Amino acid sequence: MNDFPSFLAALRPEVDEALDRLLPDAGSEPAEIHEAMRYSVFAGGKRVRPALVVLAGEAWGGSREELLVGGAALEMVHTFSLIHDDLPALDDDDLRRGRPTLHRARGEAMAVLAGDALLNRAYEVLGREPASAPPEQRLEAVGVVADAVGTAGMIGGQVFDLRHEGDLDGDAAERPAHPAVRSLERIHRLKTGALIEASTRLGGVYAGAGPEGTEQLGGIGAELGLLFQIGDDILDEVGSSEELGKTPGKDRQAGKLTYPGLFGLEGSRKKALQAADRCLALIEGLPSGRESFRALVAFLVHRGS
Repeated sequence: MNDFPSFLAALRPEVDEALDRLLPDAGSEPAEIHEAMRYSVFAGGKRVRPALVVLAGEAWGGSREELLVGGAALEMVHTFSLIHDDLPALDDDDLRRGRPTLHRARGEAMAVLAGDALLNRAYEVLGREPASAPPEQRLEAVGVVADAVGTAGMIGGQVFDLRHEGDLDGDAAERPAHPAVRSLERIHRLKTGALIEASTRLGGVYAGAGPEGTEQLGGIGAELGLLFQIGDDILDEVGSSEELGKTPGKDRQAGKLTYPGLFGLEGSRKKALQAADRCLALIEGLPSGRESFRALVAFLVHRGS
């Protein structure tokens, strides 16, 4: 596989089939919450996190059927985070994946509840599925995701993001040791990177990669997460709402810490290349699937170029 977008496109129907099976039926009571969950989950996401679970697990000989269960659960967590990020109390966005955000379409109360329900459903899935997996494996899967979501992960990153709104100053790019630079790295490692790192770790858990293999996959995921977020920051500056599926320029307007804000576009692209080099070095240690991961890195570098 040397074309990551094609891999995503081919995998997406499998991920969507797993999601459809694992989510409550839209007509089951209370129907309004189940319809709202599905409105956001099936809004057209690329399914990057499930793809990472599959890539990482298959590199260690994992079963795709089992890997898709973990990938679907992570997509529920990711969708929960997007629903809540879009709320007026946080990013206050009107668009997500090219259509009205859930709170615009169904109201704030239903958006809060749908996000909560998706997070809870993800843990239900990880704890119960696949039934063929040993209980200790399912328990480890729950722990990997819980660590990534909690205050030492994604939620903590969101808090730091809120804390540092408006911290951007004009001379930070001149001083690499400026506190804003350290804050930016922490925000991105947690807010976006933690769940991407969990994706690769989860693949290792389902594939039985063992502590060393799972740790190696986690390191790859951490660099991929940073690369992904730098690309997001760049696209927020130069992309259109059609390309992004959401409102561009919101981070800059809110005074959020971003790589282009601190390092400029060219400096940000250099940071992305550095993350790509670190990731490629880690990929060389995988037992298989190295070409697939290299294609993913190339895709992410091109995405922010």
